[in-house]
Amino acid sequence: MLTPKRTEILDFIASFIKERGYPPSVRDVVRGCGLSSTSVAQYHLEVLERQGFIRRTRDVSRGIALAPRADDISSIPVLGTIAAGNPIPVPSAETWSTVPQEIVKLPEYLLGRRRNVYALRVKGTSMIDSLIDDGDIVIMEAATTADNGDAVAVWLRDRQEVTLKRICHEPDRVCLKPASSLMNPMYFRPEDVEIQGKVIAVIRKLAR
Repeated sequence: MLTPKRTEILDFIASFIKERGYPPSVRDVVRGCGLSSTSVAQYHLEVLERQGFIRRTRDVSRGIALAPRADDISSIPVLGTIAAGNPIPVPSAETWSTVPQEIVKLPEYLLGRRRNVYALRVKGTSMIDSLIDDGDIVIMEAATTADNGDAVAVWLRDRQEVTLKRICHEPDRVCLKPASSLMNPMYFRPEDVEIQGKVIAVIRKLAR
């Protein structure tokens, strides 16, 4: 059962992380919650850790993290494969499958307020310099427009193919740039390029 003081500490940790993007130190907790000493803060933090409300890394100065709760996790559907190399055909002329091939789970804080989110598995290495490798899963926000330099999934209407590249809008054409010195940019008429999503995160399994 949470005491009022430990509820205050939890609220402080959550607010601190949200506002600054990194966890508070023990001294921050002392100052922010009006505690008398770091030893008192350590005691409360140890209790909160035992109760499963936080996680701590002892050898890191700001090693306090809120333990994820079920309602802090989003399930993202993996809807198919996206080419990061030469464009590949897809079964549908409009989009990927609406039936998930698998589900990946991500903490809510990575998604922010985005709700129209899906995932695609990467095939190819043309985006390797952007740290997107063959076999990775890219988390996509559905979109129909993008800024220059955004990594996007695009449907090539004239080819009936889909690819993952960085986009650059030029006066009379669209350039799709790979993030690899081994591949050349591709150029298309604007009417032949349909943006279907923007990359917002990448998931990689270190052991394959």
